[in-house]
Amino acid sequence: MSFSLRMQKSHLYSVLLCPRGAARLADQGAQIAQMYLSPYDSLIGVIGESGSGKSLLIKGMFPGLELTNDDEGVNVRPLPLMNLDDTGFFTPHTYHVDIRFEMAFYQPYELASAIMEAVNRKKRVIVEHFDLIYPHLDMNAHLLLGVGEEIIVTRPSIFGPEPKYIRDIVFQSFPTRRMVHTAEDLTEFSLIDHNIFRYEHSDVRSGFLLTFHDKPDLDLKQVEREVQGLIDRDLPISYVDDTHVMIGDHRHYCTGPRLHMKSTGDVKNFHIYPEFVVEPISGEYQMIGLVNVDSDYKLSQLNKLLSTDVSAPF
Repeated sequence: MSFSLRMQKSHLYSVLLCPRGAARLADQGAQIAQMYLSPYDSLIGVIGESGSGKSLLIKGMFPGLELTNDDEGVNVRPLPLMNLDDTGFFTPHTYHVDIRFEMAFYQPYELASAIMEAVNRKKRVIVEHFDLIYPHLDMNAHLLLGVGEEIIVTRPSIFGPEPKYIRDIVFQSFPTRRMVHTAEDLTEFSLIDHNIFRYEHSDVRSGFLLTFHDKPDLDLKQVEREVQGLIDRDLPISYVDDTHVMIGDHRHYCTGPRLHMKSTGDVKNFHIYPEFVVEPISGEYQMIGLVNVDSDYKLSQLNKLLSTDVSAPF
């Protein structure tokens, strides 16, 4: 047995920070597939709130897979999974199903029966909202992903975890991720007024990082006050299209437009770390924005394991 397959058998769970932009989510999906997916995984379950990025993650894991909940594919009926014998000579190997969407058309037992039939035929099925169909199945997922503030990657066994545990964790943490993304875009909004446009995005628990190759001429306390001013104005935020949101009456570029609070006032306990942090290897300068943390936070404690991490409920 190869090393990679031995690693899959011994894998219990991993926790990854969940990015917010579309390209970063897709790239994270590709990395998850490379590191954790086995060729023998027939049933992959994905759990997360609507708008959390499940579909983007799946697109990264399985490039070219037609997602049946895409806007372009909504009218492709019947669901291919429900017609395994009617797809011609060249039948697909991998099927996708969004349980929450398909429950408008099928009963849960019908979907569960189709999933099990596909698995028995050595097909692969990727199931979004896996927690909704699990009570009707005869098995847990071979690989189970939870998408909240973090991405939980786990390989369930008879000892667990059951999908409801993953669901409880990611549903609880998802509002923080939406809050972070809103604060991140408000910070971008402020930086435009300072004529600063070039930086890279990355992540930290309960926050975001903006990385600059050269140290910008910025008063970080001033930027914090400007962002807090936008928060205090309680401006509405609404989806425009796949790359834009409206913040108040201003159109703003965003690659994760569904991943926001409904208004700026929903962002709680916003902070910008008062100094640029120098990344020791690259020498680049990092601006750190945080939400929903106490004023006495310590940077060295942000990524510590919490009681809500996946180790707790197992």
